[in-house]
Amino acid sequence: MVVSARVLIVDYGSGNINSVKRALGRIGVDRVVSSSPDDIDRADKIIFPGVGHFGTAMAGLHERGLVEPLTRAVMVDKKPILGICLGMELMAATSEESAARGLGWIDAETVKLRTSESSRYKIPHMGWNEVSVKKASCLMDGIDAGSEFYFAHAYHLSVNDQADVLSETVYETNFVSAIERENIFGVQFHPEKSHDAGLRLLKNFIEM
Repeated sequence: MVVSARVLIVDYGSGNINSVKRALGRIGVDRVVSSSPDDIDRADKIIFPGVGHFGTAMAGLHERGLVEPLTRAVMVDKKPILGICLGMELMAATSEESAARGLGWIDAETVKLRTSESSRYKIPHMGWNEVSVKKASCLMDGIDAGSEFYFAHAYHLSVNDQADVLSETVYETNFVSAIERENIFGVQFHPEKSHDAGLRLLKNFIEM
């Protein structure tokens, strides 16, 4: 099925863009990869991927003039946005990784993942883990309880309003693995690398 929504994948120089683009193609989504503010204005749905360093990513957003149009689209126009991995972390106000200010769309801080058994729980956390859904959400519609998603990260969100927490994952201790607040969605895992469950999540987002 081809989805008719105008879907923008934001290119700010820090994204795992090609894998996201390919995953959307597999579910029949017509998508645009762009760093143009005009494309942000035209988009119905926005996907905000990312891998790499928090400060470098924020610098890339500022250099391309994307902070203001993205913030307007998300906070004023209320366009649905899905942040993936670093893309979700950038929605926080601050990060332990950098002195750079985040976008501040979510009342949260990005903090380093810490474990006490470093031989067993290595950082970065890479591999398949179960997500435990904490509230009803159309983002998780049709995804079986206990489904696993692929993670590759060394940081995560520390969320100040628990109502924003969509799911948690255990990696020695619990951390927030997905958030939802009105039109703002974020996942710490990589749905584009998570096979059927990940494709279903992306489809759910596009069809909202």
